[in-house]
Amino acid sequence: MAKILISPSKYLQGAGEMKKIGTYASNCGKKALVLISKGGYKRIGKMIEDSFAESTCEVVFDYFNGECCNSEIDRLVNIVKENQCDLVIGIGGGKIFDTAKAVAYYAGTPVFICPTIASTDAPCSALSVVYTEEGIFEKYLFLPANPNLVLMDTDIITKSPVRLTVAGMGDALATYFEARACKRSGATSCAGGKTTEAAMALAKLCFDTLMEEGVKAKIALEAGVCTPAVEKVIEANTLLSGIGFESAGLAGAHAIHNGFTVLEECHHMYHGEKVAFGTLTQLVLENVPEEELEDIILWCIEVGLPVTLAELGAGNVTDEQLMEVAKTACAENDTLHNMPFEVTPETVFAAIKAADAYGKYYLGEE
Repeated sequence: MAKILISPSKYLQGAGEMKKIGTYASNCGKKALVLISKGGYKRIGKMIEDSFAESTCEVVFDYFNGECCNSEIDRLVNIVKENQCDLVIGIGGGKIFDTAKAVAYYAGTPVFICPTIASTDAPCSALSVVYTEEGIFEKYLFLPANPNLVLMDTDIITKSPVRLTVAGMGDALATYFEARACKRSGATSCAGGKTTEAAMALAKLCFDTLMEEGVKAKIALEAGVCTPAVEKVIEANTLLSGIGFESAGLAGAHAIHNGFTVLEECHHMYHGEKVAFGTLTQLVLENVPEEELEDIILWCIEVGLPVTLAELGAGNVTDEQLMEVAKTACAENDTLHNMPFEVTPETVFAAIKAADAYGKYYLGEE
């Protein structure tokens, strides 16, 4: 099997880029469906409309219903066809990106992804994570191509809640450790091939950037400013993690995240927050050296990522519920089986419990 590296056709990151979205769209289509939340439209709808007013591309807006599920994808595909749109643009957060990518795939159009937050590595990927209408993980939809454009307006992202960028760091934290596991096991990546050295280098750069710049970026964002550290973390959360996870592979952390979607107690937590705890659980499964585990837990605590079940909202769940999490994480079609050793619901359950205990220990709760 060949080694593969895939990436979006174009990645743009900088201040004020959203003001040019109409111009970029006119280079790709004549009529665009813009998928955005009601809140997102209130914040930046006028900016987008003004940009399209000077463009040769028409625009149709539609509000996202809140879940990347089959019924929402079908609804939007019909809107694209009824309005004869030849471009789909997703503006907002992770589930909007995944929905926009799926809609463009089924409708046969190009797709632009324009994050207003840096909370996941979803923007750059040829992948949509599909959930049930109730928000429970259902499947990965692997797409034949990456987005035609990923646009990161740092002015907009800097104004988003700091917790969202921190959650993005949690998602990006998993990239190197999952890539490392996939390389050791020889697993097939999301891109459909073996891990390239380039993907490993990007995954390692992603990790190093988080360790060196993450705390600085969080403090700067809390002060409401975009600094070089913030720019680097936005790139790590989005581009480095996006190419790294897709071309190197997913393993334990994301499968354990998927397991936690069965707990209603965790539904209020962001994707990257659950992935961060999934990363700690994966490291326990791997029995990494104490120093490595300690470094990651202390970094998570410093930036504000959850290191215990209680911080995930699951402090009072029963062992029976945690076993359901473990069983879901071990689903036959999920990525936990990319680990370089056999994994069972029993070993995942034990790792979750141990990760929680380690988190409590370093928080001084035990």
